[in-house]
Amino acid sequence: MLDRLEQVEGRYDELNELLSDPDVISNTDRLMNLSKEEASLRETVATYRRYKEVKSELQDTEEMLNESLDKDMEDMAKEERASLQAEIAEMEEALKVLLLPKDENDERNIIMEIRGAAGGDEAQLFAADLFEMYQRYADSQGWKTEVLAANSNGLGGYKEITLMITGTNVYSKLKFENGAHRVQRVPQTESQGRIHTSTATVVVMPEAEDVEVDIDENDIRVDIYHASGAGGQHVNKTASAVRLTHEPTGIVVAMQDERSQLKNREKAMKILRSRVYDKITQEAQAEVDAERKSAVGTGDRSERIRTYNFPQSRVTDHRINLTIQKLDQILSGKLDEFIDALMLWEQSRKMEQLQNEY
Repeated sequence: MLDRLEQVEGRYDELNELLSDPDVISNTDRLMNLSKEEASLRETVATYRRYKEVKSELQDTEEMLNESLDKDMEDMAKEERASLQAEIAEMEEALKVLLLPKDENDERNIIMEIRGAAGGDEAQLFAADLFEMYQRYADSQGWKTEVLAANSNGLGGYKEITLMITGTNVYSKLKFENGAHRVQRVPQTESQGRIHTSTATVVVMPEAEDVEVDIDENDIRVDIYHASGAGGQHVNKTASAVRLTHEPTGIVVAMQDERSQLKNREKAMKILRSRVYDKITQEAQAEVDAERKSAVGTGDRSERIRTYNFPQSRVTDHRINLTIQKLDQILSGKLDEFIDALMLWEQSRKMEQLQNEY
């Protein structure tokens, strides 16, 4: 670990030299990239330098204790030694965490797709519950939520709803929501009081920028058609709905929520770009780490990740075997207990991998 920290410190010093180079300063893109890298290393280097200082102080204290001291001085030196040893142990743990590989998408905004899956109308009503849960959680974090597309079932549920959530480190927290969510409850339409099990799926994709996903316009087939569903006379008069098909991947995005064909195309392109980026990153992750089967980190959406049991007012996350008896609070957006535990779990897994490398 110390060798790795020396490398990080060396790179940090090199970056600071480059950032004062006139040639770098005049190149906006390079300056921005190097500044971002420097900022990402700053805390690690500051902690490591303090660590070396404390190690030096401990050595001085140990040498002092080897000398002949009066009782008071010896007691003070022993107290100082204990304090420095505790600080060193604390910083060593902090440095291990700081050295963990970062997810390059953690700071990104996201596009989230929620779909009613198995269970018909009940599954679609549960999809609406999940949408409201994430919207409330986003509000509690100071994030902004925008619905990009919604296909409701007329009963207050959603066959599918797509939203964008923007703010600070959105992906780092909501990436854990990727997967199948199961609900167990008595539907409103159930006269016998029987508990039904339904599922809704959640897909979380980091927002992709134009520069990161090079999509050739020639690879996109564009179909324009009349919107269907509610909309009055507008539906029959204007062909504003847009369907984009990315032929190399087969990804299709249809958008008809806006009256403007241009706005529908812009929204569809935003979703298409993120889906293509997500597909590329998922495939790359699969190649690099094929043995990992957990939904956390791999984005495996086929696994049931969480169960919401209404009769017992409990929610269980199956990836970390955590059950919380606060269903109402969780559906009201209080997700921190789950998300903090999942972040810690992912951190522990990365720590194990790092230790194996050493």
